[in-house]
Amino acid sequence: MQKKIIRRTTDTDAFSINPLHPILKRIYCSRGIKTDKELEHGLEHLLPYQSLLGINEAVACLYHALKHDQKILIVGDFDADGATSTAVAIRALRSFGAKYVDFLVPNRFSFGYGLTKELVIVACEQFAPALIVTVDNGIANHAGVLTAKELGVQVVITDHHLAAETLPLADAIVNPNQPHDPFPSKHIAGVGVIFYVMLALRRYLNDCGWFAEKNISTPNMSKLLDIVALGTIADVVALDHNNRILVQQGLRRIRTGHCIPGITALLEIGNRNHERLVSSDLGFIVAPRLNAAGRLDDMSLGIECLLTDDLARAREMAQVLNQLNDERRIIEQEMQEQALNALQKCQMDQTKLPYGLCLFDEEWHQGVIGILASRIKDRYHRPVIAFAPANDTELKGSARSITGVHIRDILAIIAVQYPYLIKKFGGHAMAAGLTIPRSAFKHFSQVFDEMIASQLKEDSLDQMIWSDGELQASDLTMELAEILRDAGPWGHAFPEPLFDDQFELIEQRLVGGKHLKMTVAKKDIVLDAIAFNVDVNQWPNYRNDCVKMAYKLDINEFRNKRKIQLIVEHMEII
Repeated sequence: MQKKIIRRTTDTDAFSINPLHPILKRIYCSRGIKTDKELEHGLEHLLPYQSLLGINEAVACLYHALKHDQKILIVGDFDADGATSTAVAIRALRSFGAKYVDFLVPNRFSFGYGLTKELVIVACEQFAPALIVTVDNGIANHAGVLTAKELGVQVVITDHHLAAETLPLADAIVNPNQPHDPFPSKHIAGVGVIFYVMLALRRYLNDCGWFAEKNISTPNMSKLLDIVALGTIADVVALDHNNRILVQQGLRRIRTGHCIPGITALLEIGNRNHERLVSSDLGFIVAPRLNAAGRLDDMSLGIECLLTDDLARAREMAQVLNQLNDERRIIEQEMQEQALNALQKCQMDQTKLPYGLCLFDEEWHQGVIGILASRIKDRYHRPVIAFAPANDTELKGSARSITGVHIRDILAIIAVQYPYLIKKFGGHAMAAGLTIPRSAFKHFSQVFDEMIASQLKEDSLDQMIWSDGELQASDLTMELAEILRDAGPWGHAFPEPLFDDQFELIEQRLVGGKHLKMTVAKKDIVLDAIAFNVDVNQWPNYRNDCVKMAYKLDINEFRNKRKIQLIVEHMEII
């Protein structure tokens, strides 16, 4: 695998937009922005909820449960999107006057993903709900929905995962990715879907005089946007215009101190200043700590952290979540070393690395295989599935893909052609989960590799680093760094600006055992730079050479001092 820096093409002449810094204009243009409207982040520019298929039916079910003081159970998922979705649903319903609303999130080790038959039975025994509302799951859970219906429980599914050819027989389904749904934003996260459902319910309740009758002030739904922003960034969905509005509005609330105690506490323990928060802080600081609960223990702790209004209590839970995240890092590092050692042996034997990698170890932890697959995918730039034991007869797998390979579609093809290889699966274009028989691992690995190979060419596995071009020495300023930081929100499919250039390498040293701190120069400009998780067999390279770097222009803040810093994504000696 080679890494190639490719500069994005731009046509700024097609830009009908107010005056901007020329660098920012170039960046926006390369991301498909053409008009001022696409940069508007006001709530009035959100897509209307009315175009979501099934939303009226969902509102009717929820209103009936509220009106008759019935028990409503939110069934979530064990990742950050599921946790934030659960928190949005419960906070909204409580603000609407719901007397009996609770949540249940499946333990991944006991029940697996989604509204399974077994989970429904437990839910009915423990909570006796009249209505189950799924968030960030449910679109593939036919058996679970049938079991609920047999037990006399209504079911509303809210989800964003891709639907199969047939849908569960729920009372209502709200999912922009179900067939014939006209909602334009197909990339909305699960937390965004339930937020829209609650927007519609709030409007219905207001129109029918509910809040006046109950002497409740009409709830301000924007108070939930900090949670919505967290879930959207954590789930790495494409930041289309609608998602950028949701994230930007949430970031504004957090920056002004108007966020829930749970997010405040998680930012504190991650040493992040909420006033200067950017979307990547949610993705790399808050989300991993929240996810750690679902990966190693029970996501209920993460959800409770998002639900509490007591800052002291939130700080206590954030401390536990931080400890779990530290444990997760240790487990992940051990698993990654095992996987890389196994792959290294393949290379030492001069065996060609497969197009699609399947990895398994008896000691691997179910909760960390998704991160492991992502790390290996990043290193070798090919689709990866990491498996861990589920029980004596099954393996659980977590898949991560690369651009151009729709991983869920690949699994769907395998399931049709080799029905005995996959017991169940689901997911997105870039990430999926599955369960296979233990005895099928070798055969599945072979079929998966062949299926990936049929879609790729050799050069498809070369990693493309997309650059926004060169910055002149005069552009390497605090002013431009501030402009770029505030020009987001940046994220998946709307990436943070990345530049490339040649620099003189003046000084370099390892910190933390795997991060390379450097001093570099361009003409008369001397700058600090840092590259994270470098190959220590290659760096430091003590020759005073010129290096070609792909980098982000950042601001390093330390002891109230601010300096320009380059965050290096890739570098090579020229």
